[in-house]
Parts: sequence; C-alpha cells; structure tokens
Amino acid sequence: MQRNRANLADVGSFLAIAKHRSFRRAGLELGVSASALSHALKGLETRLGVRLLNRTNRSVTLTAAGEELFAAVDAPFASIGSAVEALNRHRGAPAGRIRLNVLEHASVLLLAPVLPIFLARYPDVEIDIRVSNHLIDVVEAGADAGIRYGDTVPEDMIAQRLSADIRWRVVGAPAYLEAVGVPKVPGDLRSHRCLRIRLGNDQIYHWEFEKADATVAIDVPGALTLDSTELVVALARAGAGLAYLPEPSVAPLISNGALRTVLDDWSPAGAGFHIYYPGRRQLPTGLRLLIALIRELRPLGL
Repeated sequence: MQRNRANLADVGSFLAIAKHRSFRRAGLELGVSASALSHALKGLETRLGVRLLNRTNRSVTLTAAGEELFAAVDAPFASIGSAVEALNRHRGAPAGRIRLNVLEHASVLLLAPVLPIFLARYPDVEIDIRVSNHLIDVVEAGADAGIRYGDTVPEDMIAQRLSADIRWRVVGAPAYLEAVGVPKVPGDLRSHRCLRIRLGNDQIYHWEFEKADATVAIDVPGALTLDSTELVVALARAGAGLAYLPEPSVAPLISNGALRTVLDDWSPAGAGFHIYYPGRRQLPTGLRLLIALIRELRPLGL
C-alpha cells in the first residue's frame, strides 16, 4: 500500500514535469525542489523499467513511453484533483494553496488592502504570489491565475473584473514644474524630462491621452527608462522628471502636495484589473474565496 502511494505521488511529479517541460517550473507548481522532482522521476523510471524523459541542460522532452503515460493518466489525475478540491466545501474551514502571478500595480493597489482580511478569515489557505510586470503564461509558470489590466488578458483565458476602470495621471514635483514649466498639451512633453515606462513585453510605453474625440500617444523623451512604480514615484518626488502613473498610486502624494498633476483635461481612464485563469480547470476554493472578497471589499471600486 505504501509503495502504491509512492507510485501515485511520483506519477503526479511526472505529470507536472511533462506539462511544463521544466523541473524548475514543475517544482514551483508542486511546492518542492527541482532536485526532489528529479529523484522522484528516477525512482519512477526505475520501477517502470523505461525512460520517460530525455533531459539535457537546455530542454526536457518526453520519450515515446513518456508520451504514452502522459496521455493515459493526465485526465484521470485532473479528475482526482477536482474531486479532492470539491471536498473543501465540506470542511469547517477552507484549506489549500493558491499561486498567483500579479502585476506590481495590482499587488499594491488591489491585493495589499485585501490580504490581511482574507488571512484572518481563512487562516488555512496559503497564497504564493509572484509579482512581475512581464507578460507571463500563468499555465506555464505553474500559477492558478494572474491579475492584469483587462486589455492585456490573453483571449484564451476566462477573466473576471476586479476593479473599476483606472484613470492615469501625469505628475511632477512642484519644484520641477516651477523650474521647467507646466505642459499645456501632450505635445509639450517633448520639451520635458520624462520617466519612461518599460512594459512587460520589453517595449517602451507611449503615453496615451484623450480629449473629446482626440487621442494621441507620445513617445516621451527621457534619460531614465524604468519598470518599477516605486522607483518612478520616488524619482518624480525628487524632481527627476514627469511621471505617468495610475491615479491610485499617487493619490496621497497629490493630496499632500508632494506631486502636482498636469494635463488633467487629457487624462484617460484605462481598463481596470481582471483576474484570469484557464477555463478547463476547476477553480481552487481559496481562489474563489479571494475573488469574492476582492469584489466584496472593492478597494478600487467596481
């Protein structure tokens, strides 16, 4: 019996490796080290008497035997996982582990106000959060779901809105604006120092503006290109240049006068945050509860 349980655990390890074609990413999904997965796989291959994977320093591929095993057990294991997860509704307190890939803005503005309350309500649910502005495939990364702005969610994913649309503002330190001047129209930014934004796909973001029926995107000048909101805010406060940020990120600094807004009549509202996940999976109980709590508390409106 003990041996059968070990076999099943090792088959589960094989499935994770086969899905991700990576020991590291499979380890992230299962919460174990790559070396532990390698040991489990070697044990499984030894007991079965066949090689399941071809491994090099750069790639992991399935052998013919590995392809056959994967095709045979993938769906049954998924059904077992769904059945076990469904039992959570019979527990006195939900439990389990969820993995999220989250944009920096969403981590601070959306999750930070909610997570302390979530943990107090559901202390047995563990949450593993990776904060990254890179447009990562959540399935490949071993995550249960991701949070992005709604207009960047992959089309093959199911998405749920978690916030109202978010207004973007151009801000600068009072000392900078007094020294350099206040831009009146977006084109004036070409004569300013701006803190440029690197997107998750490594492209440089062109600042977008709207007024009535007019829209314009400006490739702003600037010696600094950044992908950290915290650093952009710090540099803007220090007078290094103008910044283009979600209004909730700078609202307290605008209120206390540390930053001033410009081009207010051109400031657009962009898509709000959405959580997204593959449609073929049953949502973990913890994830469903987290979504429900965010929608209940509405830290950014809804």
